[in-house]
Amino acid sequence: MESAPGDKEANFAKVEQFTERAAAAGAGLVLFPECSLSGYWFIRNLSVAQLDALAEPIPGGSSTRRLLELARKHRLTIGAGFVESAGGGVYHNSYVVALPDGTLHRHRKIHSFEHTSIRGGSELTLFALPGGFRAGLLICYDCNLIENVRLNALQGAEVLLAPHQTGGVRSKNPHLMGLIDRALWDNRHMNPEAIERELRGDKGRGWLMRWLPSRAHDNGLFLIFSNGVGVDDDEIRTGNAMILDPYGRILAETWKADDDMVVANLDRELLAEATGRKWLRARRPELYASLTVPTGLECDTRKLKFEE
Repeated sequence: MESAPGDKEANFAKVEQFTERAAAAGAGLVLFPECSLSGYWFIRNLSVAQLDALAEPIPGGSSTRRLLELARKHRLTIGAGFVESAGGGVYHNSYVVALPDGTLHRHRKIHSFEHTSIRGGSELTLFALPGGFRAGLLICYDCNLIENVRLNALQGAEVLLAPHQTGGVRSKNPHLMGLIDRALWDNRHMNPEAIERELRGDKGRGWLMRWLPSRAHDNGLFLIFSNGVGVDDDEIRTGNAMILDPYGRILAETWKADDDMVVANLDRELLAEATGRKWLRARRPELYASLTVPTGLECDTRKLKFEE
């Protein structure tokens, strides 16, 4: 989904349209990208006053109430992201999952870097979905760190919800993504092959394939990856929404250079014998105490992000 910066009404209209399509397709869950309602990369350039005007409380804000109403109307679960105002000048990059029975779950991105006033969350978020699956939720950079995904699996996650805004980013690593020419996006209807080569190449799908399937496979869980696409301030997001099974196999995906939706059924019978679940049972926790000991190499995600 391509989000308009700061235009929550336009973005929510897209959420409504996609939700109607998802309900018509028989879906029980529809997952939108990180900051899909607020817009994303422009946030870093906002003043604190502008950030405050964009942010909303959870659960008291209008976006949360509207998501709950939409979930009840279509009798499915909806996840969407925006900037949260937590009070006292504290802000979070947050994601709300609204269930049709009125239940609400919120995840605050653990590894935030989008604005100097946005703080990282400090909790994992796991909950039951209608139909019996136990879900975990990690936002973008949260999913990059293997420890976060493993902790979700150890706490019983069977499905990982992974909303992102990634691909086509600046990087000092010559093998990690890189910017996409804005002209290719603007000319996508006349020359779709040119932009789709970029979306499917190392700046998009190629990069995702280096790590995303392993998160699903190594932890024996389904993974639902939603992502922004198109213009995101001065970068072009690469889309590539996909749904993976517990063996890391892609059940459905898109590389369309436009708003798009993928749909798949999750067969819970795949979970029991998934390789990653066997590996979880083979763990030797008595050897892993050093994983919790600081090495001195740790630093704030914001610093890491802008040095990549």
